[in-house]
Amino acid sequence: MTAERSPAAPAASEGYSRYVLGVLFLVYVFNFIDRQILSILIDPIKEELGVSDTAMGFLTGFAFAIFYTVAGIPIARLADRGVRRSIIAVGLTVWSVATALCGLAGSFLQLAAARIGVGVGEAACSPPAHSLISDYFPPERRATAISIYNSGIAIGVLLGYVAGGWIAQFFGWRAAFFVVGAPGVLVALLVRFTVREPPRGQMDPVGVDTGTDSLGEVARFLRSRKSFVCFAIAGGMSSFSAYGFGTWLPPFLGRVHGMQSGEIGSWLGLISGIGGFIGMILGGFVTDRLARRDQRWYMWVPAISLTLYYPFVLLFLLLENVRVGLLLYLPGIIFASMYLGPVIAITHAMVKVRMRAVASAILLFSLNLIGMGLGPQIVGVLTDVLTPTYGVEAIRYSLLITATSKMVAIALFFLAARWLVQDLKAKDQTTAPSGL
Repeated sequence: MTAERSPAAPAASEGYSRYVLGVLFLVYVFNFIDRQILSILIDPIKEELGVSDTAMGFLTGFAFAIFYTVAGIPIARLADRGVRRSIIAVGLTVWSVATALCGLAGSFLQLAAARIGVGVGEAACSPPAHSLISDYFPPERRATAISIYNSGIAIGVLLGYVAGGWIAQFFGWRAAFFVVGAPGVLVALLVRFTVREPPRGQMDPVGVDTGTDSLGEVARFLRSRKSFVCFAIAGGMSSFSAYGFGTWLPPFLGRVHGMQSGEIGSWLGLISGIGGFIGMILGGFVTDRLARRDQRWYMWVPAISLTLYYPFVLLFLLLENVRVGLLLYLPGIIFASMYLGPVIAITHAMVKVRMRAVASAILLFSLNLIGMGLGPQIVGVLTDVLTPTYGVEAIRYSLLITATSKMVAIALFFLAARWLVQDLKAKDQTTAPSGL
């Protein structure tokens, strides 16, 4: 039997809820186009600016991730109190303009400064978007809804790879930033003027606590949930290899297999886009159904899917026939993409209504600082270290080493399942229990 919803205000129609989800999906597509496009441009930028792989790892990793993750916390705090659609619209405008400015950079430092602007703007996207989705969709459908939103990653990656690759090949890397940055301002207007701010908790059971907690209280609450600590780190370790691969696969295919940027963009765009889209939708769909019988499936689905990912990524990296390897990488991408929707959905189930945006930001802090910050940086450092010994093959071995982080993630997801059910029951406690 479905729980009675809060009577505070009439719930949005099914059609309008889907419209809002579609707009937020579009926003996330642009989020990842502007974030991802740099990876397809690494080698031409490196050549023109005369920098190392370590420096490019910093540009694609920490230069973006530190400001993205740090800015995300106060912005999320604002989203738990303020108008979420306006926060998203302002952030989208900022990161779109900053992306276009990347094309004007005359030095490595100028490009890094523009990427910092992209990171700060993009910090205003997911925490308020996750919070909006939880107020437009009931708990039993949230993993699917959030997975649909997250599938914007796949489409954004697809478009970033394809557009960046072909534009760079024919018009240069600077033109690629101009082309993908400008349209985001129009999408920001769409968000601001067509998305309505819903009542907090309108899709939650009657009597749900909608009170506001301080940032410290939210952080202490989540830290005291052993399952959250485990799956937040697990998500970070999973995204470590995901961002490492997403950033350095174009140079891998160019250096080791001699592919041109347009061809690389087409192959990686289609494989990452189609595989990522299927995986994210499948992860939410499967988890929502299995979790009706046992909520631990929110952890078991990520653990099992990441286990299935391994043989495909190893074949992709080790096979000399690059096109066969790329085709085998498709199922690997599907399995690697299934964890994110369930992890975000269970985070929202674990906290009170006005904790959601901050809880998302804290989760994303772990995912992005470990994944987005360290992933590209470590691959770049390893490649520089291994190059004197392995030459152009160094990038192959640095990616193989990075892929092992998924093993840590698998173990932590299984461990999180041990405490998940009891942690979900602790939402309405006034004080956090002692523990981690």
